[in-house]
Amino acid sequence: MPLEIVTVPCRADNYAYLLHDAETGATAVVDVPDAAPIRAALAERGWSLTDILITHHHNDHIDGVAELKAETGARVVGAAADAHRLPPLDLAVREGDSVAVGAEQAEVLDVSGHTLGHIAFSFPGAVFTADSLMALGCGRLFEGDARTMWASLSKLAALPPETLVYSGHEYTAANGAFAVTVDPDNPALKERVADVAAARAAGRPTVPSELSLELATNPFLRATDPQMKARMGMAGAPDAEVFGEVRRRKDAF
Repeated sequence: MPLEIVTVPCRADNYAYLLHDAETGATAVVDVPDAAPIRAALAERGWSLTDILITHHHNDHIDGVAELKAETGARVVGAAADAHRLPPLDLAVREGDSVAVGAEQAEVLDVSGHTLGHIAFSFPGAVFTADSLMALGCGRLFEGDARTMWASLSKLAALPPETLVYSGHEYTAANGAFAVTVDPDNPALKERVADVAAARAAGRPTVPSELSLELATNPFLRATDPQMKARMGMAGAPDAEVFGEVRRRKDAF
């Protein structure tokens, strides 16, 4: 039985996600920007938290971990490479490891770039990417370089196209405003920007997004596209260099 996934808005623009396995009663949360909204979402559904899955060390992803751990005793899972700056871990994981939530298994992916030691949790049909791959964007390169982040995004791009991408922030409208500056002739992108505007006007979240849609519209994944390279004046350039230039332009946008 697939996991039931609940999106929990936190802070101004963060998302956490509850993952519930009805067969076993196990419930995990991916990242804890703030304990209160997660506690409320659990109580509303009568679920008991069993696991806390951490993607990276930034405060807006871990601030509520200690509080929820103290209240629930949930197992805390995070990257071994990041353990020195995460809340205390019950399970330290590396790329290729598996993490069980009830009867479901996630593969751990190293998606360093935004930070070194950033991980994603890839379940069948759903990947939790936090600040690596984002809806119409990717995280800033605070610690990694363009080559590192491109390698991470390439791993995610290789997942099945129907995979739902659960990223960590509601940045999609701003990301779309930038995307059309580097990929202005992309009809799928234009349609998506309109859809995002309508969703936000109605107060609806724009995540998760299907990976196939990201591949068609996200300029950070389209660094392989010859037409986009040519429009950027980078025809024939290596993909990682094109990605790096897209990231540079976004940072200056």
